[in-house]
Amino acid sequence: MAEVNGEGETLRDVLQKLDADFPGIGARILDETGKIRRFVNVYVGDEDVRFADNLDTVTPSGVQISIIPAVAGG
Repeated sequence: MAEVNGEGETLRDVLQKLDADFPGIGARILDETGKIRRFVNVYVGDEDVRFADNLDTVTPSGVQISIIPAVAGG
């Protein structure tokens, strides 16, 4: 598990900063329309952002953001 620090008022801000610091990572999280990819789960604290405000979910200082790709297989 990798961990980095990020800043921003919303998840969108944090992801933009993350992509600026680690070019290309944004394309692994967001699709070509700018939405979170279908098989990527993102949590701000314990809240799934798909049930909150998606990329506009507020990210208070110190909150943990988890980006978890779905795992499939048998």
